[in-house]
Amino acid sequence: MDLKPHIERFRKRFAEVESLLSDAKVFDNPQNAQELSREYARLKELVAAGSAYLKTVADLNENRALLKTEPAESELALMAKEEILRLEADDKKIAQQIQFGLVPPDPTDSRNTIVEIRAGAGGNESALFSADLYRMYCRYAEARGWKIEALDSSPSDLGGFKEIIFQINGTDVFKRLKYESGVHRVQRVPATEAQGRIHTSTCTVAVLPEAQEVDVEIKPDDIEVTVCRASGKGGQGVNTTDSAVQIQHKPSGLTVRIADERSQIKNRAKAMTVLRSRLLEIKVAEENAKYAAHRKSQVGTGDRSEKIRTYNFPQNRVTDHRIEVTLYNLSTFIDGELDGLIDPLMTHDMEQRLGKVAL
Repeated sequence: MDLKPHIERFRKRFAEVESLLSDAKVFDNPQNAQELSREYARLKELVAAGSAYLKTVADLNENRALLKTEPAESELALMAKEEILRLEADDKKIAQQIQFGLVPPDPTDSRNTIVEIRAGAGGNESALFSADLYRMYCRYAEARGWKIEALDSSPSDLGGFKEIIFQINGTDVFKRLKYESGVHRVQRVPATEAQGRIHTSTCTVAVLPEAQEVDVEIKPDDIEVTVCRASGKGGQGVNTTDSAVQIQHKPSGLTVRIADERSQIKNRAKAMTVLRSRLLEIKVAEENAKYAAHRKSQVGTGDRSEKIRTYNFPQNRVTDHRIEVTLYNLSTFIDGELDGLIDPLMTHDMEQRLGKVAL
């Protein structure tokens, strides 16, 4: 593929966006200014990659020409061969980055994200695994400098969570975590197993981009809000005020309950945030259903009926079934080092999307 025309197009658009951002009037529309700023940052990286790519191509041509003029075993020829190997690797890597830049960015990639983890098959062991997954995502978020905010949880009797909902705020949160949606399966000996038998349990993970009010319209008549006393273990004031908020969205039948804060106002705001994100997920799923024939070839569709990953503790193994990649570092993976699977998932997804772009 000849990438020069695309590199030139990136440069031209970069200059246009830079000029637009230099005009103070553009900030009269904060949303437009934010979108332009994100585009500027993206194009800046692509322009830099384009310059590096053109230099790499020029250096490759120079070394290949030198190789033709020198005796095969001469010192210069051997040095040129080594340099060509290095440059070819760089050329492939940078070219891929530029090609991925041709794929239109997902507008939800830069949004804050709501994560919902629910225990599935396996009873108490599934609830314990929910807690492990929650800790895993918290560790990953902390390592990337993201902020975590608890929204709601339902503890199980023997520890862990029947359900836990939390929000992660930061740069490119949804871009990296959207591939986590689906059924996560664990194979291990539960703490409650006296005979040392391996059990298989599951949890479902839903990763939702935080919806903006312009994404989903919620009419006041479409919701029914009720308040009640929060329930939980101990803590002053937990059961003394009507602070828990439950919102039912009548058209969809969705119900959201938040009791994390003592303030009824704060709980209502959080509940509306979760409701908007769930409604956005439904809206996006309806759009994706139009392309059902292609969904099986896509990564990160969020179809929870599919098992996406297996965590096998006896073998210290974690396998992602969508890309058939297995890592033998489960102990560090479950401790928050997720990039070993997230990076190849992102690459695979971009390759699939690139194949649908008219180049």
